[in-house]
Amino acid sequence: MQAIILAAGMGRRLGEHTKNNTKCMLPINGVRLIDRTLTQLSQFHINRVVIVVGYQAQNLINYIGHRYDNQLKIEYVENPIYDKTNNIYSLALVKEQLVQDDTILLESDLIYEDGIFDMIVKNPAKNIALVAKWETWMDGTVVKIDEDYNITEFIGKKAFQYENSDSYYKTINIYKFSKDFSKQKYVPFLNAYCKALGNNEYYEQVLRIITFLNSTDVKALPIGDRKWYEIDDIQDKDIAETIFADDDDLLQKFNKRYGGYWRFPKLLDFCYLVNPFFPSQRMKDEMRANFEILLTEYPSGMHVNSLLAGKYFGVSPQNIVVGNGAAELIKSIMGKLNEKIGIICPTFEEYPNRRDTKDIVFFIPENEAYTYTADDLMNFFRDKNIQTLLLINPDNPSGNFIEKKDVFRLIEWTEKRNIRLIVDESFVDFSDNYATNSLIDDTILQKYKHLCVMKSISKSYGVPGLRLGVLASTDKEFVDFVKKDVSIWNINSFAEFYMQIFNKYSEDYYQACRKFITERKMFEKKLNTIPWLTVFPSQANYFFCKVGTPHTSTELTRRLLLEHNILIKDCNNKKNLSGKNYIRIAIRNREDNEKLIGALKMI
Repeated sequence: MQAIILAAGMGRRLGEHTKNNTKCMLPINGVRLIDRTLTQLSQFHINRVVIVVGYQAQNLINYIGHRYDNQLKIEYVENPIYDKTNNIYSLALVKEQLVQDDTILLESDLIYEDGIFDMIVKNPAKNIALVAKWETWMDGTVVKIDEDYNITEFIGKKAFQYENSDSYYKTINIYKFSKDFSKQKYVPFLNAYCKALGNNEYYEQVLRIITFLNSTDVKALPIGDRKWYEIDDIQDKDIAETIFADDDDLLQKFNKRYGGYWRFPKLLDFCYLVNPFFPSQRMKDEMRANFEILLTEYPSGMHVNSLLAGKYFGVSPQNIVVGNGAAELIKSIMGKLNEKIGIICPTFEEYPNRRDTKDIVFFIPENEAYTYTADDLMNFFRDKNIQTLLLINPDNPSGNFIEKKDVFRLIEWTEKRNIRLIVDESFVDFSDNYATNSLIDDTILQKYKHLCVMKSISKSYGVPGLRLGVLASTDKEFVDFVKKDVSIWNINSFAEFYMQIFNKYSEDYYQACRKFITERKMFEKKLNTIPWLTVFPSQANYFFCKVGTPHTSTELTRRLLLEHNILIKDCNNKKNLSGKNYIRIAIRNREDNEKLIGALKMI
């Protein structure tokens, strides 16, 4: 068997990374693509490797040099017009070699795990196209296959239908062709195709023609969960470096992304916190039906969005400001409060990270669960010189919750001491009495001007991609400052439309909250069956847990990601929790929660 590698292209979309080298010279986590490929090929009985070179050909030839002489016989064929042709021409240049032996044909901009070659070499089928179940990040040749793994259709970009995407597979550009197939079918069709349509085409088009003539010569071989990626641009490089990170670096690379995990569809995210049961399907359908106009029209400014938010929460529009997520509003208010602020620790660190630690007075509960009461806060801050007190209720990551009647005692206590009280109730709709626990109410806000209520719409409403949050207060100066501080179009049309239609689906939302509470109770019961895990009660959509022997929080987090593709929050990087083996686990739907329980039991 031989291998043919197509490596003539310029890789323009990689910019500076391919300024002086072809794409296969790109390093991924310190190892160049060409080295990964040649090392993997060297594990098999490959008679020779033919590399079609073009752009910066001599650099590639010089780099490879004689380093693989003891393992592989490497030959080079040059495509002198690489900048005017596509890969069909590169393959046509080696058609004589193609018919001399059984061949593994692959492109040079791929990264894949070692088992990929093992699959294709050992499979008894003579002609194989490796395929992966189609996912949203994929671009290029798509096929349909039957129950016998015959390729029944090549789907071009114009014929691609998203509603049929569940039946599609993406070719990963690694093929096995028998000598006879190349000689009797592929090369004759290749010659005819190039003669009829020229050299600026793709070699997969030849396979498309052969398949169209009802040939079943080429079998599709799905790779399942095996890892691979095609690298065309800088974003692809970043994703590939995450997927193929060393075990010790993988968790760090995921954490520094701060989301965007839709790029990794096999990942189960128990780190970020959203409602698994809302929006309803009907609400998503309405959003989808208005996609085109929302995509192409400008959103409104703050005045209209305040009207929408007021309708959404049932408060006067002058008392509420909409943010591009709560994070935008946190940045604004923490920048304005040039004063001492009391913060409970551990907490959601976007708040303290926006201030110098010398301006913060931390209250740290002295118990294993980090629970506290309104009385604890009043007793601690009674003799502290603070002008603002922050209460996240339920708190993050502890899940600690102060009942509404006790929050009112804290409101009145801070009012008497002329202390501004900021209550972040982003998770309050997950509490048992969710329908009555919110403080975003005109009567409450009018009575307590020193009260500011923050709420992330991402969390309980399940729409983190829309980036929505609100701040409510009757402190006109404070609210007006924030409205002027954020940009004029700080939310997009999709977020604006979501607020406009929400009230039609409010009953769906309350039903989702009830369903969530049921699921939380079930999940807590299952988590408590893990003997080395201490699960603390929560009124939020996550559980704060302590990991016991024989495990640590860091080891557990790492193993869940590596062995089960599950991401949880290791709280070691939170203030006052370093080295104490706490984790935070989000609550998802029943199916996902069961997967996590199964993984924990295996560990």
